[in-house]
Amino acid sequence: MQRDTIQSTIPSPDEKLGVGEVKEVNEYGDSYTTEQDKAVLRKIDLAVLPMICAVFFLQYLDKQSLSYASVFGLITDLGMTSKQYSWCSSIFYVGQLVAEFPVIYLMSRLHLTKFVGASIIIWGAICMCLAAPKNFAGFAAVRFLLGFAEGAVSPAFITITAVWYRKEEHASRTALWITMNGLAQIVGCLLMYGIGKNSSLAIASWRVLFLVCGALTIAAGVAFYLCMPNGPNDAWFLNARQKHVLSLRMIKDREGGDKTNFSTAQLKEALLDPKSWLVFWFGVLVTMQSPVHTFASLVIKGLGYDKYQTLLHTAPSGAVQILLLWLGLLGCVLLPKNRTFVAMALCIPPLIGNIFLMRLTVKAGWGLIVASWLSSCITAPWSILLSLTASNVKGNTKRSVVNTMFFIGYCAGCISAPQLWTHGPRYVDGVVTAIVTWCLLFSATLAYRVVCSRDNAGRDRSASGISEHSTGKEQVDVDTTGAARIDLTDKQDASFRFSR
Repeated sequence: MQRDTIQSTIPSPDEKLGVGEVKEVNEYGDSYTTEQDKAVLRKIDLAVLPMICAVFFLQYLDKQSLSYASVFGLITDLGMTSKQYSWCSSIFYVGQLVAEFPVIYLMSRLHLTKFVGASIIIWGAICMCLAAPKNFAGFAAVRFLLGFAEGAVSPAFITITAVWYRKEEHASRTALWITMNGLAQIVGCLLMYGIGKNSSLAIASWRVLFLVCGALTIAAGVAFYLCMPNGPNDAWFLNARQKHVLSLRMIKDREGGDKTNFSTAQLKEALLDPKSWLVFWFGVLVTMQSPVHTFASLVIKGLGYDKYQTLLHTAPSGAVQILLLWLGLLGCVLLPKNRTFVAMALCIPPLIGNIFLMRLTVKAGWGLIVASWLSSCITAPWSILLSLTASNVKGNTKRSVVNTMFFIGYCAGCISAPQLWTHGPRYVDGVVTAIVTWCLLFSATLAYRVVCSRDNAGRDRSASGISEHSTGKEQVDVDTTGAARIDLTDKQDASFRFSR
């Protein structure tokens, strides 16, 4: 069996290498140095990653703005009941859920970055419209449209990560753009605090917050549309040689980049793959705790703090999320072949936080506040589960379908969960649900590891059988040499191994 890459120290005609410098050579004879590889990766990190992070920051700022607005008069100004406020959170995800079905098709047919850029601009415009409604019905309608406009963003970013980065790079890059969740929570609290302190505003401060968030999002959408390349061949920040190096480094993962075709066969394969359905349940279970983000500020306010103190006591939860997220990334670095174990470990702190949130009395004061911080740390396991999805799914259509299945589950969890958070100030029903779903997520992650291990073992046995029956002549696996040039799925590529 011919290997994808070998090491050589023979200088190429077009590159003068230093003494002892190692050069990568693929099976076609093309080559590049490790320094060239690092230079290309560095340029991708400086050009692609900041745009992804900026959009993700604004998406989380937009979602969490509802929580801050509730503290500054949204509920009273629009005459909402507790049930209606819960629906303001749920209906956003109803819009996202409805959007996922056309997104499956459009993500496979259109250039991903242009589609996402246009979606961001529309989402920003709708976000500004949240400042206009005078009652619950109008506000809920705009929230639905906002969710619909954002439907393509998160699934697309998993695909974009897989197009630009190799498997071993997925965990750290995914962690970086999901870190924006915690950062947005900190910045959002401070932004709302600053806006609320401005006594000269002509309209309610919560309306100004939505206008500011929407304007920033439109600007980010325009930049994303104009600057984010469709794929490696359109990378404006790379020269011709670096584009070639990028294509060679992606061949190692047999990744061919963004394609504009839809395969019914890949759709069927995705729906019949048990790993796809476990990914779907990841989406459901990891977001059944998401109302903690929206209601934590109300829990803290219920302890007797005013609206400004509430914001300042809510902000540190973002820092706790970031800390736990990067501890998880460190775990992935130390245990690169055991990402599922790291994700399972990260389910424990928020589980403990929810148990304390349920058991502690109001007299606990700071104990309840710290419990709310821990309970909010849903992004740490989510980051690792997303990176596993990016690493373990191949095929243009199949990847779009599986990513969308995750976010359909995500939306289903986010729609149903807020309806259990209607009896404040302690929201016992919601907290109990969060405890149960953390336990179920732990079990689902373990099941995913077992399935991936079983599939890898089967492929290893098949490869061993081929080697034992070899005639002694050099054989080249067609799936390996051609996988980057044709749109193979993870099931079709015999050389593919699942990360776990």
